[in-house]
Amino acid sequence: MHLSIVVPCMNEEESIPLLIDRLTKVIQPWGNKAEIILVDDGSTDETWSLIEATSKNVPQLRGLRLSANRGHQIALTAGLEAAKGERIFMLDADLQDPPEILPEMMVMMDQGYDVVYGRRAKRKGESLFKRASAFLFYRILNSLSDVSIPNDTGDFRLVSRRALNAVLDMPEQTRFVRGMFAWVGYKQIGLEYIREARMVGETKYPFKAMLRFATDALTGFSLRPLRFATRLSFLSLFVTLLMAVYVFGSLIMFNTAPGWASMVLAVSFFSGIQLLTLGILGEYIGRLYVETKRRPLYFLSEEVGAKSAPLQKEK
Repeated sequence: MHLSIVVPCMNEEESIPLLIDRLTKVIQPWGNKAEIILVDDGSTDETWSLIEATSKNVPQLRGLRLSANRGHQIALTAGLEAAKGERIFMLDADLQDPPEILPEMMVMMDQGYDVVYGRRAKRKGESLFKRASAFLFYRILNSLSDVSIPNDTGDFRLVSRRALNAVLDMPEQTRFVRGMFAWVGYKQIGLEYIREARMVGETKYPFKAMLRFATDALTGFSLRPLRFATRLSFLSLFVTLLMAVYVFGSLIMFNTAPGWASMVLAVSFFSGIQLLTLGILGEYIGRLYVETKRRPLYFLSEEVGAKSAPLQKEK
């Protein structure tokens, strides 16, 4: 198998027909040497029924259905583990990332690159908040991360088999796939494109999910928040020293003592620092707790297409 296309799907019944149509056109140059893997991440609409029905007419299509919703990154991992191709192309089902630039990515990989990632030069149809938060996310992540993660990129990329194998060897339970590909290294290059507005359906990344995703990315690739907590403790000690000088100086020179306002301010300041530090520690401890359980990332409940491939029980 020369090429695998992996697409996580979550309640994408409106997108599936157009997605299949565009992907089948894209893979025509590779014919039977290409496969399309759609991973249903516990959808509650007709996504799986459409995948199942389409697999009867599209021989290159393979559908995997997770036993429950595990999140975008786990669904993507399930598809990557099932992929047989020497080159693996990843994109989302909403078609905001155009699959038609795959041939250009293939040419760039022919030049010796192991990862060709899409870089968003422009984002259409997104709110000012979404664009601003995405812009800040990558800049803050890169400023804090121990790994250089390309700005304005997603999971939309073409990767070689050896780059994929390196990522699949990483045992993380809480996965940030684009960061994992950045961490493994090898020769990588970006390809700019215009990200289109979502044509149908709704985004599967509300603010709460975006915040959780950002937290996972930061705690997975940086220890700087922990160092920041340590610096905060030194700052609190320094402020305590200054306040002590002020209090004793007032007693000696003016025979006065700080009032309720200064006391409440001091208590609030140090309580805030303590809670922030505990929150940072809690995120890392929670990540350790999840990692040490070593549960399977997912279970497959159904599989259609590519009948020669046995149903994988767990990963």
